[in-house]
Amino acid sequence: MPRMGYSMSESNENKLIDQVQEAALQEAPAEDIDLVQDIPEVPAKAAKKSRKKSKSCPVAVKKTTIGGQALIEGVMMVGPSRTAMAVRKGDGTIYVEEIKQSEKTSYFEKVPFIRGCIRFYKMLVTGTGALMKAADISEEGKPEEKNESGKKSRLDEFAERHFNAMMTLSAIVGILLSVGLFILAPRLIVEIAIKFLPENLLELTWVNAVTSVAEGLLRLIIFLLYLIFASKLKDIKRVWRYHGAEHKTIACYEAGLPLTVENVLKQTRFHPRCGTSFMFNVLAISIIIYTVIGIFTGAQPAWVNIAIRIVAIPIICSISYEILRFVGRHDRNWFCRLLSKPGLWLQKFTTDEPDAAIAEVAIASMQAVIPENKEDDNW
Repeated sequence: MPRMGYSMSESNENKLIDQVQEAALQEAPAEDIDLVQDIPEVPAKAAKKSRKKSKSCPVAVKKTTIGGQALIEGVMMVGPSRTAMAVRKGDGTIYVEEIKQSEKTSYFEKVPFIRGCIRFYKMLVTGTGALMKAADISEEGKPEEKNESGKKSRLDEFAERHFNAMMTLSAIVGILLSVGLFILAPRLIVEIAIKFLPENLLELTWVNAVTSVAEGLLRLIIFLLYLIFASKLKDIKRVWRYHGAEHKTIACYEAGLPLTVENVLKQTRFHPRCGTSFMFNVLAISIIIYTVIGIFTGAQPAWVNIAIRIVAIPIICSISYEILRFVGRHDRNWFCRLLSKPGLWLQKFTTDEPDAAIAEVAIASMQAVIPENKEDDNW
């Protein structure tokens, strides 16, 4: 029996147990007594294992298509029919806004190996707009930040008038920077290294394969260093805490628990269907695709190799998206769990443990997008 807050001798404790059992036998119905007697004794090891399991996070009862993105002092959630953002304002209140999305879904958004690129681009545009808006909303209510003149700068006025265009432009710039840093830069480094190799060696097939693999590993190293450096920045680290809250809230919802701060904070901050896992898939698949292309094309001028890498990006993204969906759907399979481990490990650098106030924001965003029909968001 569980011990109380005071000490008790063993004899007195046994007496108390006997008294409780006698009272139970007098008051309990006969069928209940039989049931109690039929319960087998639980071995000590099994009981210990059961206690450990009860302390861990509940097993998910469903997999949801609801996903999200961390913002500046906020979280955006994308549901099957609604998209919403919740932001903690400077005065401490939580601002929630539904982001209008097109109700029409194009045919290509449902076609495997095509839908990945379309959904990734749409999510990037929507996320960029939400990020820009959240930055402004989070400053509201801060007295020291108020503009005494009350006038907006010309840049702010232009951005408000052409918000959609600014969102699209920002998304395109983000894509170009990512392609330049993670796709083109590693290739340029390899091209410089190739110049020091003898020309007759470059004609060998295995050399092209080795340089492609080296390029892929270099790409992974650059990505990892980027994440490590970003995780050290104070402002980015706070965004990672909102990212962790987003994952915990989705995990709580998938576990079938009420969306309370206490329940959310108990969940794990690592989620197999995360954008970080998608990015790892992209980098890993790029090693395979570029290596195969290098074997068939052989030695080519630098500009041809760079052009090939740009053209192959949609193919790589599409394959990576389908792998993410497949692994997410079969995450109980040992092989799929193995595939998800690198992405989960990388989330150590892109998520952090949130506090209660941050969890409240993620919950507010989640509650705004949960569909009325619980079947609509099944993965």
